[in-house]
Amino acid sequence: MRILKVVAAVLFVGVLILVGAAYFMSEPRPTGEAVPEADELAREMETAVHKEAWDRTGAVRWSFFKKHHYVWDRKNGLVELRWGNTRALLRTGDKTGRVWSKDSEVTGKDAESALQTAYKFWINDSFWLNPVVKFFDPGVKRELVTEEDGQKGLLVTYTSGGVTPGDAYLWNVDPNGLPVRWRMWVSIIPMGGVSMTWQSWTELSTGALISTEHEGGGQIITFITDVEGAEDLEALGANPGLFDPLFQD
Repeated sequence: MRILKVVAAVLFVGVLILVGAAYFMSEPRPTGEAVPEADELAREMETAVHKEAWDRTGAVRWSFFKKHHYVWDRKNGLVELRWGNTRALLRTGDKTGRVWSKDSEVTGKDAESALQTAYKFWINDSFWLNPVVKFFDPGVKRELVTEEDGQKGLLVTYTSGGVTPGDAYLWNVDPNGLPVRWRMWVSIIPMGGVSMTWQSWTELSTGALISTEHEGGGQIITFITDVEGAEDLEALGANPGLFDPLFQD
């Protein structure tokens, strides 16, 4: 019993140290200005990642950390997501769908829970796939920040929507408007101002640009793999009946 108490005390102290370190290392969230120049910078970034080509990209296939595997019918708001032994077909508009585990359909409360999980995965993973194209979504606030070195940054705050409203990101870009890094103030990370690069840009067949790797804490991490895009599911080479179960009784 005494050993357990000692272990618990050590763990408690360790948690306090981590919390304290996060507090003292955390950067305060900057204050920006909602001026026309903020929207101009946002538009420059959209142009740099070829948003007009993304708008023509009706279907996307990709994997997130090689664990979540997607086929996304953007035209119709439908997603197939596979993770572990689970496969979900999801309507992104109303979060309804169908779920299978090891080829057996899941029903009732278990299906509801799995669809909620699938929706959370999709919201996060599709955001990392291409966040720049979401700058002008409803509930998004864009502000211009002038940093200590005089560099201009775009502070983007998501005031509603998604699963973690209130998250904010400060973007820096190269001379052509292409994103090079962001700093994050998000609910799932206790330390504010965590920095990650945006690099290893891949061009889809439609011309849209996708960043597949990010460097943070001295490590380069591959987030997006096996990414493909096309005008529609047929051009993507997806199973033409992939989403038929969503329209069957």
